[in-house]
Order: sequence, then C-alpha cells, then structure tokens
Amino acid sequence: MSRKETDITLISRYEIIMQCMNENGKVQMTQPEGSTTENMKTETSPKENPQKTHPMKTELQQVHLDLFAAGSKTYYNATRFFPDDLKKKVTLLYAFVRKADSLVDDQPQDEPGFRRFCSDFRSLREEFASDSHAVLQPDADPVIAGFVELEELCGFDPAWADAFLYSMELDLHKSEYNCLDETLEYIYGSAEVIGLFMAGIMELPREAFHGARMLGRAMQYINFLRDIHEDIGLGRRYIPLEDVPFSSLREAETRKYPREFETFMRRELSRFTGWQEEADTSFAYIPRSFRIPVRTASDMYLWTAEQIYEDPWVIYRRQVKPSKTRIMLRGAANVIRGGMPRKIAYATH
Repeated sequence: MSRKETDITLISRYEIIMQCMNENGKVQMTQPEGSTTENMKTETSPKENPQKTHPMKTELQQVHLDLFAAGSKTYYNATRFFPDDLKKKVTLLYAFVRKADSLVDDQPQDEPGFRRFCSDFRSLREEFASDSHAVLQPDADPVIAGFVELEELCGFDPAWADAFLYSMELDLHKSEYNCLDETLEYIYGSAEVIGLFMAGIMELPREAFHGARMLGRAMQYINFLRDIHEDIGLGRRYIPLEDVPFSSLREAETRKYPREFETFMRRELSRFTGWQEEADTSFAYIPRSFRIPVRTASDMYLWTAEQIYEDPWVIYRRQVKPSKTRIMLRGAANVIRGGMPRKIAYATH
C-alpha cells in the first residue's frame, strides 16, 4: 500500500480499536460484531475522501474521551493537546501497549493470551514485510494490525517492539528486582522504547532519541515509587533494596526504620531527577505543537515526584495522581510558555 492508503486505513483502524476497548480503557481480545478488518477494507479506499465524516465519528469521539481517559488519565488529558492526526497514531500505539500490558497485569494473568498475542504479532509482521495487504485480512487483530502498519509508517526499529514484549514477558515470572541494572533492563523495554516510539511518531531527529529514552525511564521510575503499595499486592517489587536496613517495602517493615525509609525514597527520587534533567536537554528538538503535550505529561510526573519527596509515606495512603484540572491548567500554562522545561521544586543533588 502507498503511504496515502496506509494513512487512510490507520484512521479507520483507530475507529475500530476504540470500539474494541472496554469501560476500563483496555482493549478486548475480540473485536465487536460487524467491525472487521474486511469491512474497513471495503468501506475505506484510496478513492474515498479521507476528510469525509465517518457515520460513527461523533460517537467514537465520545468513546475516545471516556475509554482512553479511563485507561490513563494523565496521558489522555496531556495528549488532547496533540494535533488530531498525531493523536490517532498515539492511540494506535497506546492500544497495542495497553493490550499486552493488560494480559500480564490483570489478575489472574493470561499467559496463554499473551503468548498468542506475541505469536500473532510476529506472524503478521513477517507477512506484512512481503505483502503489505496482509494487515487487511478479515481475521487480523485490529490492534496488532494497526501497530504493524504504524511500525512501518513511522520507521520504528523492530527491536523496540521486541524489547517491549520481552519486558512484558518478565512480568509473567519475575517478581523482584534486586539491583539497579535489573530494573533498568526491564525499564528499557517497558518505558524507554515507548519514548522511542513517540519520537518516531513525531518524526524527531536521532539526536532526540536519548532524551526520549530518559523521559520514558524517568516516568516509569516515578510509577514504580508511586505504586509501591499496589505492586506489593501483586507480589512485585521493581525498586532494588540496596544499602537499606529493611528487607521489604511493606509498610510494617519500613515503619521500623522511618528515617532510613525517607532517606531511601528521596535517594531514589534523585535518580529520577537526573534522568529527567537528561530528558530536558532534548525538548528543543520537539516542534512546539508537539512539545506542549509531552511537556505537560512530564510536568505531571514532576508534580508526583514533588508530592512524594515532601511526604514519602503518602505512597501507603493513596496513589498520587494529578487531577484533570491540574493537567489541563498545566497544559494551558505550557501553551503560553512554549512547553520548555521548568525547575524541579526540590534539590536532591
């Protein structure tokens, strides 16, 4: 298919995927009755005007609002500042990542489903390499097909998706990370490549790739610190316990060493600070219209870090997340100031 044909099918596939999401913003294993890739093939052709209003356009916009927001409020509200065409590509990426992540994170885990997802992805990717119409097969998973097309259209390195799936597979059998190198290996596939995917979608120069990786790393590490209590419930610990007197991150254990725990949390936040500062050096490579949503999402992770730094024990009381109002106000502020990096409120090094 030509690039123009691919752009048109991606738009239609985006709409199909939004219909495949459930009320939690997670992509279902099966697509809704009547919404097949074959329908997309016959209803959408290069001759059709891509600007023509889809009969379900208004409904799908509401689906995007309700379901994407339910899946990831910070990302959803930040991505509202992206131009529409870019937002659709980000959604195709989100659907692929979200579906794989759900298979290994939901309780109980669906290991057979995850293995099948990986196998289907690799098979379709291989078929697509020799026949670009392979993604139009009636039985092709729209989430996988959308990503396979996106991978080609945006020039993603195939190793990125492989690394992502490897990290997701680790969640099936690895529960604790005992040194920083182990954690960073997991973070590369689970988060740094997401930054690389986004850099590819925005068509950034290679000079921006390191910053994209560091931004993904920084955001993931804050998630690990924010979600310590939740991950304990899943039997997981991503933060290594190095040079600390407590043997776990359960509150009953860390309460025995209050000063050491607070020092530990702020030390781990200093790692985040360093990675965030590395990421900030690449913002100049991002066009202003794209920089606003990226900076807004980044700012919300900075805000989360600041709350935890001020009170490390908050992680046991609640999950620290910014409100929609805070996200939108920060986005508006970034529109005014051009989305460039801001000063981190605390000093850790």
